Amino acid sequence: MVLFRPHRVTVWCSLAASTISPKTYFHHTQTRIARRLEWPAKSTIQVQGQRHARLFHSEGGRRGTEHRQPFDILYFGRDDFSCRTLDHLHSARDVWRSIHIVTNPDVKRGRRGAELSVSPLKTLGQSLGLPVHTIPREKAAFKHWVVRPPSSPFLRQPELPLSPPSNHLLITASFGRILPSSLLRLFPSGQCLNVHPSLLPAYRGAAPIQHALIRGEKRTGVCVIEMMERKNGIDAGGIWKQDDVAVSENADFASLRDILAHRGGALLVSVLREMLSGTATRTPQDPAVAALSPRAPAITADDALVDFTCMTAEEIIRRDRAIGHQKPLTTYLPSGKSIQLHALSVYDPKSSPSVPLPPLAIAHYHAPSRTLLIQCAQDTYLSVAQIKQQDRALLGARDWFNGVKGKIGVDFAEGGVRLVSTT
Repeated sequence: MVLFRPHRVTVWCSLAASTISPKTYFHHTQTRIARRLEWPAKSTIQVQGQRHARLFHSEGGRRGTEHRQPFDILYFGRDDFSCRTLDHLHSARDVWRSIHIVTNPDVKRGRRGAELSVSPLKTLGQSLGLPVHTIPREKAAFKHWVVRPPSSPFLRQPELPLSPPSNHLLITASFGRILPSSLLRLFPSGQCLNVHPSLLPAYRGAAPIQHALIRGEKRTGVCVIEMMERKNGIDAGGIWKQDDVAVSENADFASLRDILAHRGGALLVSVLREMLSGTATRTPQDPAVAALSPRAPAITADDALVDFTCMTAEEIIRRDRAIGHQKPLTTYLPSGKSIQLHALSVYDPKSSPSVPLPPLAIAHYHAPSRTLLIQCAQDTYLSVAQIKQQDRALLGARDWFNGVKGKIGVDFAEGGVRLVSTT
């Protein structure tokens, strides 16, 4: 903790764990503090024995007013959400002195690795002229990973057991990996932030946007929170600021992601400005509320499995808008062949009262709309314009329907194709 005086500084510290002499330690301490905070050259340091040496103080959730320098930021991300958030941060030149990007390594895809998949954040960072670092592919190696000098300032000097520089800040936005404790501890307490697209404690986890859409939420939001070590909980840190957002009736993942990313970027800049001015506060999350709140685990293939007997057409549409971009909705033929459903909409039976409707979980071809009609739960009907059968190309509804007639393993029941939710 530093107490400010015109030409004198009082520092509480400890030499218990130090391996250097007191004289050398305090010489380095005085030099580093003076240089970092740009105090007069004749300032002195008075040392009093206490347990810890810190360069800033936070009490009652409020950031102290000692810190004035713009931040040196280590920014973790990978996707379009990360990019849109970074756009806001990069434009706010008053809050940062440097930004280093950390993202995923390039990945070879396609036949024989002919295509190279590059992180969108890497592309944006390079276009902005920011240093870009990539993490190891192996999770085990990432546990001990750091951005090493001279390319980065984010390692404290081992010979000086001081707290990290008070203007060092870590930010994550849709990074997709849990940061190791060894990395978080390189930054001052309270200066590891996460931009999370939900109104926490609701939807803690890797896929908050998707799960909010699946559940049909009318409102969601974005938070800037303190990042904690994994042992203390995922997305469980104190909330610096949050903003709520209305979810439109036809919102899909991409449209809601962009709205939340822009709101999140603006919210992040606001928090950093309050940190610099000493007015930032954070509010702990209520464990009782968190225990009753919905979660947002990573999306899996099971989330894309459609069961027409218990899902309504509206629920299936919401699911498609939420995860169809990453996991196409899937059902099965009785033979076990998977069927991906594309270009979905809700069908209103009143629009064509003379058209016979299919029984539950039977796909009929509907000539007027050139789609498959499938009856779902609660007498609702799904319209499917395109189908991709396992090991086949994407086809229009008519071509696929005509192609499966009479095929072995296809249950052609009551004028349509029977679909099942499991193999």
